[in-house]
Amino acid sequence: MKLGLIADTHDRLDARVAGLFTGVQHILHAGDVGHPSIIAELELVAPVTVVAGNNDLYPGWRETEIRELGGHRFMLEHIVQPHGLSGAFSRRLRQAKVGFVVFGHTHRPFSQILDGIHFLNPGSAGAPRHGLPASVCLLHLDSATPRPELIDLHGRPLTF
Repeated sequence: MKLGLIADTHDRLDARVAGLFTGVQHILHAGDVGHPSIIAELELVAPVTVVAGNNDLYPGWRETEIRELGGHRFMLEHIVQPHGLSGAFSRRLRQAKVGFVVFGHTHRPFSQILDGIHFLNPGSAGAPRHGLPASVCLLHLDSATPRPELIDLHGRPLTF
C-alpha cells in the first residue's frame, strides 16, 4: 500500500500533486488546508482523511483523526512537537496505540522514530518557508519496514 502525505496547502493545491500521488490508495492531509475544495480535488485521486489546522475554519474537520491503513494505525493532527510531547498528548498516543503520527504546521519535513512511533511531517505543499521547496511525502507500506519518500513538487527526491 502507498499513502500520500500532505500538509499546509493554505489554499494552494499545485496541479503537480495529483501526478505525484498517482497510485496512492489513501491521502492524509495534516491540516491548514484552506478552502474545502482542495480536499474535493484530492479526493479525485484517492480517499482523503483530513484534520483541521490552526488556520482552518471548516466546521466538519476534527482536530485529531485515527485511521488504520495497510495494517498500521495512524494519528493525524496538525500541531505536534515530537521532541516535546505534552502529558495529555502522550496519554492519547498510548491509548490510540498508533505506529505513526502525521502532522504539519512547521512547514519543515520531519521523519523520526521516537519511542517506537514514527513521526512524519511532509513539509508544506502550498506555502513553503525557511528556504525549503514545496513538498509532499509518499509512504510505502508494502515491505516489513515502511519507507517514507519525501519529494518536491517537481518530483525530485529530498531528504528529511
